[in-house]
Amino acid sequence: MNRIPNVAQEELTKLLNGNKNFINGDPTAKNMCLKTLQSLALYQEPYACVLSCSDSRVVPEIIFDCGIGELFVVRVAGIAVGPNVKESIEYAVKKLHVPLLILLGHDDCGVMKYANEQYPDMPNDFQSILKSVYPVIDGKGKFDCNNEFARKHTYWVEEYLINNSKIIKEAVEFDKLYIAKCHFDHNTGIVSLLK
Repeated sequence: MNRIPNVAQEELTKLLNGNKNFINGDPTAKNMCLKTLQSLALYQEPYACVLSCSDSRVVPEIIFDCGIGELFVVRVAGIAVGPNVKESIEYAVKKLHVPLLILLGHDDCGVMKYANEQYPDMPNDFQSILKSVYPVIDGKGKFDCNNEFARKHTYWVEEYLINNSKIIKEAVEFDKLYIAKCHFDHNTGIVSLLK
């Protein structure tokens, strides 16, 4: 369903190459100064939207070797999707015309660990986050590996966005948007594409 348009492929390649720069300790991003910010004071043209966890170890601009104005980043614990997150991504797709959406899960995600421990109970705290994560467990049972849980959740997030957003669904169907499901490994620094 999600064929990759040329422009999205170019942007994805750019980001994965940036990740190699990060891993090699050789970042090349230069646009991280006030002059760059001032040049973008009245508009923005990011080439990708990244839905990332709020985890302090997962910083898309750094791990993809990007600077100011290159990425439209939406961060929320566990890449848990709800109305505000969905609408933020819709804004990037409809108003900023990004051709690429990266769904970036990661190793050692505290949300996955917490959800795995709590399921099927619904504690008083963090309910909206758990409601975004529990569907991945429902009917399948708890995960032995939280990192595998995080990967499965990334697939679920893609499905949720397509099924609950006309803007995102139509952009994908008309090859205006490609959704790349990715996973970040803390030990290696590698961002892997999920197939």
